[in-house]
Amino acid sequence: MSIATDLSEPSQAEPAPLRRARGRPRKAVHERDDGNRRQELLRAAARLFRQQGFDATSTRDIATAAGMQSGSPFYHFENKEALLAAVMQEGMQSALHRQAAAMASAVADAAAQGHTLSACECFRVLVRSHFEVLLGPDSDFIPVMLYEWRSLSPEQRGEVNRLKDDYEAVWVPVLKALHASGELQGEPGLARMMLFGAMNWSAQWYDPAREATLDDLTRSVLQLFLKTTA
Repeated sequence: MSIATDLSEPSQAEPAPLRRARGRPRKAVHERDDGNRRQELLRAAARLFRQQGFDATSTRDIATAAGMQSGSPFYHFENKEALLAAVMQEGMQSALHRQAAAMASAVADAAAQGHTLSACECFRVLVRSHFEVLLGPDSDFIPVMLYEWRSLSPEQRGEVNRLKDDYEAVWVPVLKALHASGELQGEPGLARMMLFGAMNWSAQWYDPAREATLDDLTRSVLQLFLKTTA
């Protein structure tokens, strides 16, 4: 939404009266951010939505957690629902970036050793990266998406779904290759849904104090879903 500005010169004799802008007040210079304040809001919102639930969390709670005044979230987001959608989109975009980085690093390491990644090695990287997204540092975003999906509007769900589809698309050729080799015996499409269902549920029960590492979880997934592991 743009704000039209009257650039005509006011009369020298009588200055043009100040007109009150409609809608939200403009941010003062000290309130404008380069993304940092928005990110603080997203992190605070993700943490509270995960801990308390969307309905039980107010924008005042979020502002307080982010060290802002109670009305500050509305400089960045139209309402609490828009903030929830942004949390989910941020989570999926971060997941896409981390997944791509993990795959690129694994491919580079394999090339340095003079070989290419097998389907099983690709699968291992993808599973380990997914657990990092779900359970590693700054991991509140994706669980919020899993728990609060129904709170989104159909349009917001469409935006998040597009990101989710991009994320899962990387897994499709890997699962098909594993199926072709006999390492994955289930139909790849059904196996993918069951795989994500099993991994995503770990956000409910995983406790690092039990001394199970993300590598342990990754190893268990390979043992459960693949006939043989490399």
